[in-house]
Amino acid sequence: MNRIAHIETIHEYNGIVSKDTLHPLVSLIDFAGTKSQRSQKVEAISFGFYAVFLKNDQHCEIKYGRNYYDYQQGSLVFIAPGQVVSIVEDGEDYQPTGHALLFHPDLIRGTSLSQHIKEYSFFSYDVHEALHLSEEERQIVKACFKKIAYELKRPIDKHSKKLIVANIQLFLDYCIRFYDRQFITRSNVNAGVLERFEHILNNYFASDKPQNLGLPTVGFCAEQLHLSANYLGDLIKKETGKSAQEHILLKVIESAKTLLYDGRKSVSQVAYELGYKYPQHFTRLFKQKVGASPHQYRKMN
Repeated sequence: MNRIAHIETIHEYNGIVSKDTLHPLVSLIDFAGTKSQRSQKVEAISFGFYAVFLKNDQHCEIKYGRNYYDYQQGSLVFIAPGQVVSIVEDGEDYQPTGHALLFHPDLIRGTSLSQHIKEYSFFSYDVHEALHLSEEERQIVKACFKKIAYELKRPIDKHSKKLIVANIQLFLDYCIRFYDRQFITRSNVNAGVLERFEHILNNYFASDKPQNLGLPTVGFCAEQLHLSANYLGDLIKKETGKSAQEHILLKVIESAKTLLYDGRKSVSQVAYELGYKYPQHFTRLFKQKVGASPHQYRKMN
């Protein structure tokens, strides 16, 4: 079993790559200016801060669990505090290239970014999708990094934190736009995910899982697809305009309509078969979505 290296501080990471610490809570690293590296093992790492890597070389890959990030040259990958990843290197001596933006939660505490950090859901994309940048997008990212680097090289004053955090937020806002573009341009890949999501729901309600496990969750479906719940939710929303949870509830209604045709089953039995612990919760949802109660729907059909 691989040892997990916990890197808690920005200064600690800077020491590993022989980079001077210009600010205790944020660092922008140009790997071309660091020492050459060699590694022959998979090292599991957990960060105590947010980390964004812009990769420019092919010598290493980032792995989460048993899966590799869809991560190639010119890609961005986002890692949240506490997330355990593995850096898989090829064992060759090489000079790493690319950049890393590191910022500690304490840097953004009490700022607008702290209030909105959960909206940048790509920090919770577990395994599947790095952000693949076009050349134009990469130049925008580098321009954002250049502004942050400028502030870090200046003596810290009363404006430093505000400007650094504002530029980090600007960079993250651009990444939301770039991910929106990526969801569209990779629609052929996304279509396969949608089909498998639908297949998982169909199989779930055709089994005894609802009675044993309750209603399927977005997390359960995402795990079956080897995705994070956030990534699946964002993908479904971008492709269909409906959230993953809405799709699950629509599947509940679809299955309920089929079960209600069997006049031998009471509405309570139908609710239990669909995974509801309390039939009144099912009745409320059904009436909200269909416009009629289960009893009324049964009489109408």
